[in-house]
Amino acid sequence: MAKVTRDDVARLAGTSTAVVSYVINNGPRPVAPATRERVLAAIKELGYRPDRVAQAMASRRTELIGLIIPDARQPFFGEMAHAVEQAAADRGKMVLVGNTDYIAEREVHYLRAFLGMRVSGLILVSHALNDHAAEEIEAWDARVVLLHERPEAIDDVAVVTDDIGGAQLATRHLLEHGYEYVACLGGIAETPVVGDPVSDHVEGWRRAMQEAGISTQGRLFEALYNRYDAYEVALRLLAGPDRPPAIFCSTDDQAIGVLRAARELRIDVPGELAVAGFDDVKEAALTDPPLTTIASDRSAMARAAVDLVLDDGLRVAGSRRERLKLFPSRLVVRRSCGCE
Repeated sequence: MAKVTRDDVARLAGTSTAVVSYVINNGPRPVAPATRERVLAAIKELGYRPDRVAQAMASRRTELIGLIIPDARQPFFGEMAHAVEQAAADRGKMVLVGNTDYIAEREVHYLRAFLGMRVSGLILVSHALNDHAAEEIEAWDARVVLLHERPEAIDDVAVVTDDIGGAQLATRHLLEHGYEYVACLGGIAETPVVGDPVSDHVEGWRRAMQEAGISTQGRLFEALYNRYDAYEVALRLLAGPDRPPAIFCSTDDQAIGVLRAARELRIDVPGELAVAGFDDVKEAALTDPPLTTIASDRSAMARAAVDLVLDDGLRVAGSRRERLKLFPSRLVVRRSCGCE
């Protein structure tokens, strides 16, 4: 069977191939509703399938968006990737996902691979964007939107949550329950300070403690961002002589690990230990007890990132404030903090 071409569609619809192109690509010129219907009917009748490879070669852009994240196995990043994919589908785009596993060289690898594929744009959740990655972006003159994190190495548009303010909310809420102090489960020592959400969560905790006139000395503990390492740290901390009355965890995944450790040690939560997290992953509502946490509108953030990366005006110069889209954080109260 001969391959159906755009010319075949145009002949059946009684229009030009240019109009068929406008219908398929939703522009750049408008098409009258009646004409659009004829073209769509012809496409359906003939079973026409556009040659996306040829289109990409002609436009030097594909219908793809590159998304680079640290680790899709972690609930927060998995949910964020899903939200980006949904937002991209609404714009007629598909998403290529690369996991860096927090390895800088792997981040550069995916940058080169995706930019070499001529993606329409790149959404980057970078744990710590290094100079090599920044140089790669500059060399390709790429459309890049930073999502969730805003490292200093490049000055592209960023879509982020109010991480410091959210951590302050969670810590204040725990202190309002009357706990003597709140310990913090932060990141590891190598975590970069500027632009890293976990560092900002620690800063928010520190500010809330200082506002209450409570010392933070010796009350910050290191753990990787996942539940497994947090569980190991929590086992040692909670079994020790200086068990804190309350813990603010920089991520929900860490908090899930703390809850597991408390259960194994037969420590009642929240009767003997209060716990709060950050991210409001779906699993937070199903923990035992349900986890008090900090939420942001991930769907809205994903839509904003996709819209920005597809916007022709993305790279127009502007102030740092104008290039930072900040989404508010909100406290989600559940039973792990002591609230009924």
